[in-house]
Amino acid sequence: MSRDIRIKKGLNINLVGAAEFSTSKAVSSNVYVINLDDFHGLTPKMLLKEGEEVKAGEALFYNKNNRDMLFVSPVSGELVEIERGARRRILKLKILADKEQQQVKHKPLDLEKADASDLRAFLLASGCWPFIKQRPYDLIADPEDQPKAIFISAYVTAPLAADINYTLKGKEKELQAAIDALGKLTPGKVHVSVGKGADSPFNALSGFEKHVVSGPHPAGLVGTQINKIDPINKGERVWTVSPADLVIIGEALLTGVFNPERIIALAGSCVKTPKYYSTRIGAEISTFLYASGVNEENMRVINGDVLTGSKSRPDGHLGFYNNTVSVIPEGDDYELFGWNKPVFNKVSTTRALTFHWLQPNKKYDLDTNTNGEHRAFVVTGQYEKVFPLDIYPMQLLKACMYQDIDEMEQLGLYEVIPEDFSLTEFICISKQPHQEIIRQGLDLLHKEIG
Repeated sequence: MSRDIRIKKGLNINLVGAAEFSTSKAVSSNVYVINLDDFHGLTPKMLLKEGEEVKAGEALFYNKNNRDMLFVSPVSGELVEIERGARRRILKLKILADKEQQQVKHKPLDLEKADASDLRAFLLASGCWPFIKQRPYDLIADPEDQPKAIFISAYVTAPLAADINYTLKGKEKELQAAIDALGKLTPGKVHVSVGKGADSPFNALSGFEKHVVSGPHPAGLVGTQINKIDPINKGERVWTVSPADLVIIGEALLTGVFNPERIIALAGSCVKTPKYYSTRIGAEISTFLYASGVNEENMRVINGDVLTGSKSRPDGHLGFYNNTVSVIPEGDDYELFGWNKPVFNKVSTTRALTFHWLQPNKKYDLDTNTNGEHRAFVVTGQYEKVFPLDIYPMQLLKACMYQDIDEMEQLGLYEVIPEDFSLTEFICISKQPHQEIIRQGLDLLHKEIG
């Protein structure tokens, strides 16, 4: 069964530097890093100490609230450093990789005979469970919950993001295994969204309800699709999994091996030959960054896409959930009279000064300059033009800012996560940190409501 979803509100941000459909193997990283910031709301409990040896797929730590939820090493080697912050909070784990890798292997599951409890136990023990996220709150899913549905978005609209249809070619067997397993974890449906007319690997698969999506960004965000397919009400849970993570889950189910390999897109106008690289979770970005050649003067490395990614250094490490590294110019210059002259090289939803509306398909070389400072949060009506969810974005943001829990619930905070407000943040003339505001609102709601 297939259902069409057409999104009209939104904004495509066409940037220079999209990755070419060519894949190279990245140089093996010497050090791999697990960044605990990737697991929001998690309190880790270490299973190993500094200096101890670890195998690929062996547990490094577990979730304090669930002893069975293990987080495993992407490689074998030595745990050389446990970086800590204030109050001894664990920030990062650094693993010095062995030249010859040793792998922990689990007994593969027979998916036809396995029930939901068998699948949960396997995914928890193998280290694959952290790939399953839940809404509301945008946290790692609770294995004790039963979600009303599971959503997977295979339609990508974020600027410079990796093309799922390209990176997943040849992975149909792993994808099917993961979908079959997820279907046993919910009494509801598994929903998969693909692009209209796209040659998606999901077209040949079964065991889910397919939705054909079209429209501008944020049509590719799973939150937009949930809102159109089966919105979340108070007390309900849904789970989400990215297609790239489905491959890791599926391979673990079929082979018993946790294989954290990813095909990532290195993109952006500062990259001389943007392309795809095969690497591993936690690898050093420099192992593939300089292979494509970069304009090192005044560049910003972003771990993720340009709207939702985090600032990184060239010697930083690939995030746990990321399959894109963007490199664009650093916007630290001052533009004289920028507010009082026609502008042809910027994207805007208004027709004041900018001429973006005359060339909607033009590609832009944008930098990180916010073109203004933090200012009063005023009502403009601009957010509603690019926000396709059936929610009042301005009112919800302000409810989060003054921490009115009743209003936050009534205005639909259960349905959204920070990335759903990345586009409104991009066009915000008040220069407000929308994603940070939503994150703080979700944390407050989780603390008070649970």
